[in-house]
Amino acid sequence: MADVSPEIVPTGVPTAARVYDVMLNGKDNYAIDREVAEASLAIMPELRDIALHNRAILHRVVRYLAAEEGVTQFLDLGSGLPTVRNTHEVAHEVNPDAHVVYVDIDPIVLAHGRAILADNPNTTVVTADIRDPRAVLDAPDVRRLIDFSKPVCVMLVGILHHLADDEKPGHIVEVLRDAVPSGSYFFITNFTRLGDAPESVELERQLLEQLGSGRVRTPAELAAFFDGLEVLPPGLVPLPLWRPEEPVLDASTIDVRFMTGGVGRKP
Repeated sequence: MADVSPEIVPTGVPTAARVYDVMLNGKDNYAIDREVAEASLAIMPELRDIALHNRAILHRVVRYLAAEEGVTQFLDLGSGLPTVRNTHEVAHEVNPDAHVVYVDIDPIVLAHGRAILADNPNTTVVTADIRDPRAVLDAPDVRRLIDFSKPVCVMLVGILHHLADDEKPGHIVEVLRDAVPSGSYFFITNFTRLGDAPESVELERQLLEQLGSGRVRTPAELAAFFDGLEVLPPGLVPLPLWRPEEPVLDASTIDVRFMTGGVGRKP
């Protein structure tokens, strides 16, 4: 674990960002995060592959939007810890002038992000809670790098399933959608309830018990997040099936199907 002050990071409390880091074989996590990850993997061993699928679609979507749609601004909400080929790295391969803002509630994300991005004027990290979307949108560093008069890609990648229904994730998406101009994009992925996979119910229970958050949603509930948006082909699909770069040999497995996502454009 990198040297981060214990006054900044509560090491005895697991966070979604650090548990995800465990799944990606990262080193920026604590024993409590590894305990949650291991308990989750005991229920659904495919979770490590699912995390890798989630990371891979991020690369494909960001590259597509930057290269094919000319998107120059990315607001990555619930971004998690910096890891190999972050959003800004993929975007900057296409356009070095693209602006990227990472937002996460975990203070360790800010600590690591500052070190990595110290010499990158087009990218920054903001500590904020997406459950207060107006505060996120009004954060000085968000306003400094994101011009809300121009199209922006709002990224909610693997974060909304950490919000319970009473935290109104649909309202959060609505506030964000209303704040961005026509031509903006929303990129959303979420755990998906599979009728033939009872493990999903047990996983949701375990995440709620140990991490304090976890909501496996139905395809219809995911689709509701895209209300008012034009969903790009191939639609809302299992992550490996969104414009794959190589054939998906078996689309019936749990690791392929358990997370669904897509990209929508604001008309």
